[in-house]
Amino acid sequence: MINSFDFQKEIDFIIANAIREDIGQGDHSSLACIPNGTFGKAHLIVKDKGLLSGVEFALKVFKYVDPKLNVKIKINDGSIVKFGDIAFEVIGSQQSILKSERLVLNAMQRMSAISTKTSEFVNLLKGTNTKILDTRKTTPGIRALEKWAVSIGGGINHRFGLYDMIMLKDNHIDFAGGITQALNQTVQYLKHNNLNLKIIVEARDMDEIDEIIKHGGANRILIDNFGVSETKKAVDFIAGRCETESSGGINEVTLRHYAECGVDFISSGALTHSVHNLDLSLKVFK
Repeated sequence: MINSFDFQKEIDFIIANAIREDIGQGDHSSLACIPNGTFGKAHLIVKDKGLLSGVEFALKVFKYVDPKLNVKIKINDGSIVKFGDIAFEVIGSQQSILKSERLVLNAMQRMSAISTKTSEFVNLLKGTNTKILDTRKTTPGIRALEKWAVSIGGGINHRFGLYDMIMLKDNHIDFAGGITQALNQTVQYLKHNNLNLKIIVEARDMDEIDEIIKHGGANRILIDNFGVSETKKAVDFIAGRCETESSGGINEVTLRHYAECGVDFISSGALTHSVHNLDLSLKVFK
């Protein structure tokens, strides 16, 4: 998995790139009508219900734009919020507040939506030993934000990219000439390059699960697009010889049924690709 130093580098890059994209040669709207050095106050108002996420990110944005901005946090990340709640106040240069506004809102609205959905999935899994995972089905350029939001919602981050875990999916297996060939080459590759990466292999049927188990080189089997009864059969057959992960169209209705099959993990792209932004607003106050 990605380490904390590299993760922070990703966040810093997102902020720098987003501010560059938004401000360009200058915020001419603010420069045109707001005198330089004029101070003001604004607060972030919640206009929806859900799980708040992105407050810590907002702090980083404000600091990047203007280290002199003073932020008073009233509600922390991971808190349940409702219409009318005030998440934080920001005090300082009016121009700096306006430069920061759109990135803060865009990020927090999306992060809060992802955290809210993740929390709902986590709650549905209570009483089981199954953990919910995200995927790489994220918005290009802001994966770190979306995976951060999953963590705030109580989920677990899957691999961050193609470099921090081996996942042999159907196309890898077909290109390599089969499961055994793909695993043999992967084990050899890791040894040759002195890499210590977990190996996950996708299985499309029970025969492939049997082949993966017999090889012994996989850390986890991805039981992909199996029905509930077939998943239970697969988990019973694997019998703890490696980790198990279910994926493929699993939703709020079927989530617990798959968990009750005994899988260790359920991965869901819906956590990041099928959410509706939480309504938040930054408003000036006296």
